[in-house]
Amino acid sequence: MNQTQASTIVIVGAGPAGCATSLFLSKLKIPHTVIEKNSFPRDKVCGDALSGKVVQVLKQLDPSLIQHFQNKPNAFLPSWGVQFVAPNGKSIDIPFKKDMQNEPHAPGFISKRMDFDATLFSWLDTTYATVLTETTLIDITNESDGHAITIQHKNELKQITDVKMLVGADGDRSIVGKKLIGRKKENKHYCAGIRAYYSGVTGLHEQNFIELHFLKDLLPGYLWIFPLPNGQANVGAGMLSASISAKKINLKESMLKAIENNPALKARFKNAELQGKIEGWGLPLGSKKRPLSGDHFLLTGDAGSLIDPFTGEGIGNAMYSGMLAAKHIQKCIEKNSFKAAFNEQYDHAFYERQWEELKLSHTMQKMVKFPWLFNFVVNKAHKNKLLRETISCMFEDLDMRAKLRNPLFYLKLIGND
Repeated sequence: MNQTQASTIVIVGAGPAGCATSLFLSKLKIPHTVIEKNSFPRDKVCGDALSGKVVQVLKQLDPSLIQHFQNKPNAFLPSWGVQFVAPNGKSIDIPFKKDMQNEPHAPGFISKRMDFDATLFSWLDTTYATVLTETTLIDITNESDGHAITIQHKNELKQITDVKMLVGADGDRSIVGKKLIGRKKENKHYCAGIRAYYSGVTGLHEQNFIELHFLKDLLPGYLWIFPLPNGQANVGAGMLSASISAKKINLKESMLKAIENNPALKARFKNAELQGKIEGWGLPLGSKKRPLSGDHFLLTGDAGSLIDPFTGEGIGNAMYSGMLAAKHIQKCIEKNSFKAAFNEQYDHAFYERQWEELKLSHTMQKMVKFPWLFNFVVNKAHKNKLLRETISCMFEDLDMRAKLRNPLFYLKLIGND
């Protein structure tokens, strides 16, 4: 085994969470090492939606980066909102922002992870980042003041010592989370998802709204249709693992059956063609508050189980957590403190901003178990402009999110019916 040079900061994984951590560390002029098991470009099974949170994080890094998305329409499609389709078939369009007339660009984008992740990776600054692709984390050993990690770089085993901070950005099967915090899959807080690429799907929104279809046969999950560049669409379905086990559901069969038999979908897929295979993956949901750090380590993105419980969107929280991780690491270096007690500041910073949003999404996820209530809210919003604007504001305003999570809000709706 060859001994590598010691590295104070090591990021495991170069997806959105790992790249965001690296990019912000480079902006802060902090040297670090990034290890990634694949080489780019590479596919990642996902819904491919880049939320407004992704845009905001990139703006904090460098406002000019959004222009890159606008200059590459073949890879990045601007998206202006979301369409919710209730079990009764009625739908509502919810813009990502209440007033978008003066917006210089779309609040969100849609891009295949093959393109988006490769773009993020290409932005890594090798002035400060030592980047090792085709490199797998094999083991983590606790040292007196940090960690030593064993990696396999291509066909060679190596060791990195004196790791003061190990950033787990290695996805839902995180080795960092498993080794250092005993993180396990919890079916009540875990979603199974499948994704397919289609060409020829008709009826897509003229402003590229993403679509969430809460079909009776897929409850408490949903089917999605996200428009993509070049006339394609990302089509998939997701459901809690606990529900899949309890109901013995085959998610792939259920999705294809819905496309074939649901009257509204059947017409839209009449001339559609499946491109490639239907792929599956797991989504660790942020419906439970978990520790995100400990002695000499931080967890980001899917490794920290930070996916939105209602929409299944994870890229935004992955990049936001990566940005916070970099800022926290700067504090650790300044104070020469990498212990668990100090690292709790990172947990607090993330949950202070995101926990209300995650709690609301968990509430809405539970609401889907009651189709009549979901139908009622969508019917009401369909007729009530103020309610539509209220739901739209939840994408921007924490106070609005708290309002939507309060049961009194829905009681008032019923009283005004």
